Amino acid sequence: MATEDQISLFDLSADSGSATPRDYNPDLIPADVKIPILPGTYQTMDQMKVHCNQCYRCPLGQTRTHAVIGRGNLQAPIMVIGEGPGQNEDETGIPFVGRAGQLLDKILASVELSEAEVFICNVVKCRPPGNRDPETAEIEACKGYLMEQIRMVDPQIILLTGKYAMLTMLGIKQGITKVRGQWTEKDGRLYMPIFHPAYLLRNQSKEKGSPKWLMWQDIQAVKAKLEEIRGVSA
Repeated sequence: MATEDQISLFDLSADSGSATPRDYNPDLIPADVKIPILPGTYQTMDQMKVHCNQCYRCPLGQTRTHAVIGRGNLQAPIMVIGEGPGQNEDETGIPFVGRAGQLLDKILASVELSEAEVFICNVVKCRPPGNRDPETAEIEACKGYLMEQIRMVDPQIILLTGKYAMLTMLGIKQGITKVRGQWTEKDGRLYMPIFHPAYLLRNQSKEKGSPKWLMWQDIQAVKAKLEEIRGVSA
């Protein structure tokens, strides 16, 4: 049973596919959304970062300051996928660095999940103007980058924060409250939808059944699943 002190640990104050053809030229990728980003296009996240900062596969490239690629361990067992960068992320080029990101870090730390165990990224790599929701065409234009990140990091567990992460990776259209905390196995990986930290910032209650209380249950389940996986492979 979670206690208020435990939940306070994360309080804030104040696609697989065919092989890439040998003659495929990744330098062409940003030029046209019709040119696919195939599995194996990138060898490193730095290569992707260069392309994303030159990418105009959708209109978001016209308004970005920096493309936001990811942060954390490039061989992490857990990947956290958010929806899209906000203003702080656009300015720094680093995902989840605002208040929601600080809360996410506290949530992970509450069960002793360190930076060595997590890689954090977003469905779209450029900030939607005014922090609006990413549009379907923008998500589709950027999805190849996300799939390459999953391939390169090769996580065992993927946490989906927000409805667009759920929709992109699992096709889930239900509300987060109906599916959060549930495991889905796909392509040899385990997926779990969780509350977006920004939602938790708007819901401060720690009572049983509240979003923060439920998040505490979910992150403990994630930690337990990681330990289970490591125990099986040990």
